[in-house]
Amino acid sequence: MASHEPEGFESITPHRSQPSEGFLTKILSNASGFSERKKSRAYDDSEDEAPGITTQDWKMMPELQGIRDQHEKDQVKGRRLGVTWNNLTVKGVGADAAINENVGSQFNILNGIREKKSKDPLKTIIDNSHGCVKPGEMLLVLGRPGSGCTTLLKILANRRNGYAEVTGDVHWGSMDSEQAKQFRGQIVMNTEEEIFFPTLTVGETIDFATRMKVPFHLPSNIKSPEEFQQASRDFLLRSMGISHTHDTKVGDEYVRGVSGGERKRVSIIETMATRGSVVCWDNSTRGLDASTALEYTKAVRALTDIFGLASIVTLYQAGNGIYNLFDKTLVLDEGKQIFYGPLKQARPFMEEVGFHCTDGANVADYLTGVTVPSERKIRDGCEDSFPRTSEDLRAAYLKSSIKTEMEREYDYPHTDEAKAFTEEFKESVTHDKHKSLPKKSPLTVSFTTQIKNCVIRQYQIIWGDKATFIIKQASTLAQALIAGSLFYNAPNNSAGLFVKSGALFLALLFNSLLAMSEVTDSFSGRPVLAKHKQFAFYHPAAFCLAQIAADIPVLLFQVSHFSLVLYFMVGLKQDAGSFFTFWIFVFAAAMVMTALFRAIGAGFGTFDDASKVSGFIIAAAIIYTGYMIRKPQMHPWFVWIFWINPMAYGFEALMANEFHNTLIPCIATNLVPNGPGYLDSAYQACTAVGGALPGATVVTGDQYLSSLSYSHSHLWRNFGILWAWWVLYVGMTIYFTTNWKESAGKTSALLIPREKASKNKKHLANDEESQTTGEKVTPKPSDKPGRQSSSETLATKEQLIRNTSVFTWKNLTYTVKTPSGDRVLLDNVQGWVKPGQLGALMGSSGAGKTTLLDVLAQRKTDGTIKGSILVDGRPLNISFQRSAGYCEQLDVHEPLATVREALEFSALLRQSRETPDAEKLQYVDTIVDLLELHDIENTLIGTVGAGLSVEQRKRLTIGVELVSKPSILIFLDEPTSGLDGQAAFNIVRFLRKLADVGQAVLVTIHQPSAQLFLQFDTLLLLAKGGKTVYFGDIGENASTLNEYFARYDAACPKESNPAEHMIDVVSGTLSQGKDWNKVWLESPEHEHTIKELDSIIDEAASKEPGTVDDGFEFATPMWTQIKLVTRRMNTSIWRNTDYINNKNALHIGSALFNGFTFWNIGNSVGDLQLRLFTVFNFIFVAPGVIAQLQPLFIDRRDIYEAREKKSKMYSWVAFVTGLIVSELPYLCVCAVLYFVCWYYTVGFSTDSNKAGAVFFVMLCYEFMYTGIGQFVAAYAPNAVFASLVNPLLIGTLVSFCGVLVPYAQITAFWRYWLYWLDPFNYLMGSLLVFTTYDEPVRCTESEFAIFNPPNSQTCGEYLTDYMQGMGARTNLTNPDALEGCRVCQYRTGADYLSTLNLPEYYYGWRDAGIVVLFVFSSYAMVYLLMKLRTKRSKTAE
Repeated sequence: MASHEPEGFESITPHRSQPSEGFLTKILSNASGFSERKKSRAYDDSEDEAPGITTQDWKMMPELQGIRDQHEKDQVKGRRLGVTWNNLTVKGVGADAAINENVGSQFNILNGIREKKSKDPLKTIIDNSHGCVKPGEMLLVLGRPGSGCTTLLKILANRRNGYAEVTGDVHWGSMDSEQAKQFRGQIVMNTEEEIFFPTLTVGETIDFATRMKVPFHLPSNIKSPEEFQQASRDFLLRSMGISHTHDTKVGDEYVRGVSGGERKRVSIIETMATRGSVVCWDNSTRGLDASTALEYTKAVRALTDIFGLASIVTLYQAGNGIYNLFDKTLVLDEGKQIFYGPLKQARPFMEEVGFHCTDGANVADYLTGVTVPSERKIRDGCEDSFPRTSEDLRAAYLKSSIKTEMEREYDYPHTDEAKAFTEEFKESVTHDKHKSLPKKSPLTVSFTTQIKNCVIRQYQIIWGDKATFIIKQASTLAQALIAGSLFYNAPNNSAGLFVKSGALFLALLFNSLLAMSEVTDSFSGRPVLAKHKQFAFYHPAAFCLAQIAADIPVLLFQVSHFSLVLYFMVGLKQDAGSFFTFWIFVFAAAMVMTALFRAIGAGFGTFDDASKVSGFIIAAAIIYTGYMIRKPQMHPWFVWIFWINPMAYGFEALMANEFHNTLIPCIATNLVPNGPGYLDSAYQACTAVGGALPGATVVTGDQYLSSLSYSHSHLWRNFGILWAWWVLYVGMTIYFTTNWKESAGKTSALLIPREKASKNKKHLANDEESQTTGEKVTPKPSDKPGRQSSSETLATKEQLIRNTSVFTWKNLTYTVKTPSGDRVLLDNVQGWVKPGQLGALMGSSGAGKTTLLDVLAQRKTDGTIKGSILVDGRPLNISFQRSAGYCEQLDVHEPLATVREALEFSALLRQSRETPDAEKLQYVDTIVDLLELHDIENTLIGTVGAGLSVEQRKRLTIGVELVSKPSILIFLDEPTSGLDGQAAFNIVRFLRKLADVGQAVLVTIHQPSAQLFLQFDTLLLLAKGGKTVYFGDIGENASTLNEYFARYDAACPKESNPAEHMIDVVSGTLSQGKDWNKVWLESPEHEHTIKELDSIIDEAASKEPGTVDDGFEFATPMWTQIKLVTRRMNTSIWRNTDYINNKNALHIGSALFNGFTFWNIGNSVGDLQLRLFTVFNFIFVAPGVIAQLQPLFIDRRDIYEAREKKSKMYSWVAFVTGLIVSELPYLCVCAVLYFVCWYYTVGFSTDSNKAGAVFFVMLCYEFMYTGIGQFVAAYAPNAVFASLVNPLLIGTLVSFCGVLVPYAQITAFWRYWLYWLDPFNYLMGSLLVFTTYDEPVRCTESEFAIFNPPNSQTCGEYLTDYMQGMGARTNLTNPDALEGCRVCQYRTGADYLSTLNLPEYYYGWRDAGIVVLFVFSSYAMVYLLMKLRTKRSKTAE
């Protein structure tokens, strides 16, 4: 890590001498037309610009000018477009709130019909907007969340998908939206979400982006594309000050990587790498601290000026320094444009109509606050005349002279200037484009380069996630060893036929089961692909072909080590030709199945649909491969599946390869008569061996193959057919991938559960981008800040808990181990929070703010913590984690609970066990009032995008912690990031309320405006590396703080925001090269802090403690926890209709498929095997259901581990119990569905004793496989890992249950232990006994052993000894005949079962009993593995 690289943007001097001037020549755009920098901007009519902030002092400016000079030298055409829009109206589909059906109510058909009739209303998201951003201008779009800012940006970036209708004119230069489509790589948008491959490093991510935009004609001073790409990458990383993260993973919620602010900057850079001409930035400063946000805005300003871009930006909480860099501003409220004009005229206009703006306030917040009754301040004398609603304001604006002045610009697209610019733009883009690309293509580099770069990235992804790759290879090897030992040394006679075909079948099956994980991968990579498609980095086909190219070496490796082990352990044909034929067919089949699952993944919009279809396809493919049912026995209505099944062609080829040109002697039970005294082969014959001629004792391999309707002549034909399927699937994948629709533009509605729908008709809150009609709700008087009615405040004060404990930390140091050695994240930090204090914890991003909170709140499970953390001068007690509230930065909640349920759940579990429940619930009402959650208390939390908005989720997170009555203090990690100014102010105002009641609150905060900052009492300021720079009071109007910094020559100017100023001072542009940590350590304030801290600790330790520890780890007894958690899980599954419907559909579908495949099984010897396989098929309902159940389990577990476990809400025992119990009722229903659809279709016995027994065992199996799936999920780090373990686990259990290899032929090593430990063995045993034991067996003509007895004996006389010895279970049908004796292998099903180690009927009930034991043990495993996973939190040493 570069030691000297600052977090901010220290001056970066080019390290090369001469070329550096033009060294980046074309990096960020290709414009150059502005030979003179625009000295003044179009609307500078007044001179009171904030002092000191211009783009000229942006550190990268000299480099940019160098780029521009180089352009002029190369005579590059400019790329100036601009964007103009007029009468723009956008409508989306969606009501304010949608009803979320539950498992029961979805069958209420009348309701459904009634609601179908009333069509979804269209909602106006943007109402008649207009504006013009010329080349070189920046427009700031302001509005509260939900006012339509994002939608406006999407339309201006020409992303119209998903909106119901878009009317009005939008022109880019002089092009309309159709013509602009082919330039989508130049008209780009940086969205609010950060979508990346989390396992790539920052360097790899930006490398990829810059490689895809290398122009065809390089600048004259650059030798090669590589040099251009590297220069461009380094410039971008430096421009945002994140060069030091070059080798750090990007990460996401689950993969550790760079900090949130750094990740945001990676997405900013990636957008810059597109070198677009019109760029929309949607809230791109979210999560950045003030100084970084300002640098980012300066960067955009500089690029806009020098290259003539058009930049349109939405920002929340924009400080004045940022605000003053723009040319124009546009204010939206509920989709209505209430102001659009020069920046300089916005504030005067609002003041003129009657709104007061205090000095030093954020103008941006002031402009969005004018429509909010609780925010706005009215100028004296305007109380009666000011515009009250957004309609009134718009009317006032339409009358103003600003409107007429702005209208003059709207014919810009038709001016000669615009047309000339547009032509230049088109020429410039064509000049950059590789000459092999089609004329209309929006891409830059050639198709081969795209594929090459995508392949490199594919390998970087695999390398970044090595664990998954290693697991995949290890499980393949393990499976090969297990299968090899299972089918070890298969004999080359009739006993080896079934075993060898089993081994060949498994070779195909295992690789296709591994390929199923492609479906999951397809969905995890999809958002990134959609983003890159918008940026015109590559054609989706390049991505698909790159995936295949990257697959080939991996699959070659995987198939090779699998084949080598399996082939020679089983002892298949020992010659080179046969082995390589086997190898190439297994490889081809693996390629085809991978391509098939990829096509399925690409063809479906949701993961649920794709997993249903893939589960069904794998089931059909397995049954119709020709192993379970031979081709001649297939029913005509399903035989077409055999012809379209790639695995069937592979299986036929492997069988032909193995048995062609071999001789198969009949032995043991396949030879009749056999044993002492029967040695003459003239009087013997084969029975139940396909293709045997009457009287023959040896079968040729080709006869055997033809009895299965296979032929060796088909071998290479099938090879061709496999690759033909592959081409088809790859073609489908490319087609589907290219035609993916983005799911944009649905307005995210609130979801109301059906059972709460009646309660909620009264008030529906506005959702994210909705419109309300008419007046806004007028607030209660108490909503006005500072004018609370005293009675209300008193009531709240009495109810809110008072806190008397002092919380201190001293000499805290926190180190973690990294590959490059120990890294100190906190360095000797100290401080305190007293009751009634609101403490701020600040620093630039990456200074260790979140880390400090995690350490203080005891949330770290790794690393070493040194120092002391005390409450009332005493070490933390066992109940500390639940008596301190901690609101994390990520809002993690159970998505299917309502807001009220989440609050009640927390209150009931975390308030003391002495408090009666009624009182706990009453406290919830208090908090609901306090946080103003009444409007949404009955709506589902949902996920971001479908459910609560960011700000509502934030309030809920705070609420969940508050209802637990935290008695020590409340920690909040960045409660305001991602919110607009108003919402942020509401949350801080609310925290202030809490502190005033006596609560101690500690908050990390980013980018606070001056008003926000002044709400705090104390400040702990950290610099990079977790070093303290200041701790102490902020003072009235930040006087104490300013006085401290002024003493060290860093005084805060009057009109600056002190919060932004001091972050600039300690880590940004104003640091003057001082080590501020050293300054602090030598200051009198530091000395005072140490003394004060010691006296606080001593004083507190001498008094009674403020909070009494009740000695319990959890607030409620275990039984209460289990009840509450189970109730929540039950509700959640009851509302999760997709999950339950999928489960049911999977059971019904596979049961009917199984039933009709084995329709009415007959009574021949061959049919006995069909009975075995139809029962065996029931086992395969498990993988599909498990694949759905595990992600659900892991999501719940993540919620538990992220928040509920750490705040000691309930024990892991309650968690596991709730998850297990909530599944049980649905499993019973599933068992009934499968039984009814399958048992009678197959034609099993209708005797209720047998049918009931079968149903009982099936029900137990439902519980058993759910337990197995859950215990894998309980320990798996993530869903992908779980989906890789499943095939290994289920494959092993299936292999050893005595079906694929009969008991007698299993290798001795496995036969004595694994066979007896295998639950599927007992499952199969019990089901077979109940369905087959009493059935009579009648051979078909081809199954009889037909031979002549020697010299004039009757058949009965000749076979007497045999029928008492080896043939005791055979059936001689013509004892009196003198020739052509006909012997059938079995008399009844019992004779067949005895060969499967099931000699007596009572074995059925014995096995059923053991299955019940396995149900209990598999659930016990869930508890055990969850316990092993649960780590203790670290405490200070």
